[in-house]
Amino acid sequence: MKTLLLSLAMGAAFSAHAATVDVTITNATDGIYFTPLLVATHASDHYLFRTGEAASAEIEAMAEGGDISGLSALASGIGAEISENPAGGILNPGDSATTTLSAKHGDVLSVTAMLLPSNDAFIGVDSWKIPKKKGTYRIEANGYDAGTEANDELAGSVPTPPFITFGQGGTGVDTDVANDKVHIHPGNLGDTDPNGGLSDFDSTKHRWLNPVAIITVTVY
Repeated sequence: MKTLLLSLAMGAAFSAHAATVDVTITNATDGIYFTPLLVATHASDHYLFRTGEAASAEIEAMAEGGDISGLSALASGIGAEISENPAGGILNPGDSATTTLSAKHGDVLSVTAMLLPSNDAFIGVDSWKIPKKKGTYRIEANGYDAGTEANDELAGSVPTPPFITFGQGGTGVDTDVANDKVHIHPGNLGDTDPNGGLSDFDSTKHRWLNPVAIITVTVY
């Protein structure tokens, strides 16, 4: 009987230190697209990116080209619970995607995806502490600059998917990387000249302000 009671107590303790987490990411922009998302829960002593630090090669690949394979491998290596591409592709402006993950006591949540169009901007949630208390929580997620590429806003410097129409002939907004560390992105500048000006981005469509995403986290 003592053995049975001990087993039951250990099972109850384990349950108290684990949770199921629903994560819904909503694209809060008017004209920016999210490339495939990477959503992960992991121990708090690890992270996928840090503001003020140089971007890793995995962050650079995601922020410049939407490639999350390296980040996914990195997250797997630290024992993270991972959800790749819960939107099943591009997350359009105003649309949402939901995924369900498990989390241990003390785990944190991280989210990344490239913002299109941009040179090296990405939606970022860096190690948000998952609450112990069951309930629904809201995160306003900012857009970050990976600091790996100048924000010239020229079509030849960014991925050009068929669902985005670029101008051509811009001379470039920035020619140098002003800040080579991960930092809050100031947003696209753009212009209204489709055949010239500084930018190939359309300022009536491709400007954005933070936050770029609203993330709803429900802890069960």
